[in-house]
Amino acid sequence: MQDILEICCGLDVHKETVVACLLKGNVKHKPQSNTRTFSTLLSGLEELKTWLEGENCRHVAMESTGVYWHPVYNVLESAFDGTIVLIVANASHMKNVPGKKTDMKDAEWIATLLRAGLLKGSFIPSQPIRRLRDLTRYRKSIVEEISAQKNRIEKHLQSCGFKLSTFLSDILGVSGRAIIDHLARFGKISPQEVEQYVKRRAKAKLNEIKQAVNGQMDTLQREFLVILLQRLDESTEHLQLIEKKIDEELLKYQRQLEQLDGIPGISKTAAAAVLAEIGIDMAQFKTAQHICAWAGLSPGNNESAGKKSLPEHSAGIPI
Repeated sequence: MQDILEICCGLDVHKETVVACLLKGNVKHKPQSNTRTFSTLLSGLEELKTWLEGENCRHVAMESTGVYWHPVYNVLESAFDGTIVLIVANASHMKNVPGKKTDMKDAEWIATLLRAGLLKGSFIPSQPIRRLRDLTRYRKSIVEEISAQKNRIEKHLQSCGFKLSTFLSDILGVSGRAIIDHLARFGKISPQEVEQYVKRRAKAKLNEIKQAVNGQMDTLQREFLVILLQRLDESTEHLQLIEKKIDEELLKYQRQLEQLDGIPGISKTAAAAVLAEIGIDMAQFKTAQHICAWAGLSPGNNESAGKKSLPEHSAGIPI
């Protein structure tokens, strides 16, 4: 390997410690190696940053394994007034580079590859975009949690003999939720009471709905339904709080959001997710093919014995 950097550092990041290997010296000669271990607490990371600045090390690389690299990156990205070259390399790519000695530590191997210019950094968006990404990804998990909670309520009603979902596409819509709230309070509902709760298009199936809720819950079943509904309401309220925070963050990107929202089939929610994943600087991606591959939208070409098959997971791995 032909070295191209006189000073560089490789970081082997763990949960509690960061092992840093600093290589320094003329590119035509074997470099001097200096290895130190730092704590992943904020004080330790600040010490690592100060050490790198003191050594005038402006090129640093680490693996993109797990989430432990996040706080390290957050602290180091401001080194040298933000001009530091900080590479988060794909772990699988590093393993495929031949030449590692068995007695060589991971931090030293990372530094060796960086010194030779053999590491390609993963796409890391700016800090404001990363914060927005945290919110949009969290929103997705809460939406999935709400869907799962709705399914639990549906299963409980089915187990109690109530077949609302047979005649209502959304049992937690206006009509369905009113009926379920009544069941949670009293354990049963009369046909006359059903009539006052059923609204809009659901009235077309009024007789069927009356038959679907012609049952009774015991005390334990009713109390369990109350618990399920309370959890659903808490998650829904929490989702509203998250969406409010997302809207506040999106105020910085109104022009980009309007452009994405103008694409047919892209809603404001989808536009926010796209913006949070790829950022606003498309120069990070050389071509449209690159961004499609990164996003996992380019299927692999797997062929064996003349037969082609699509992989279960695409190659794009957002960090």
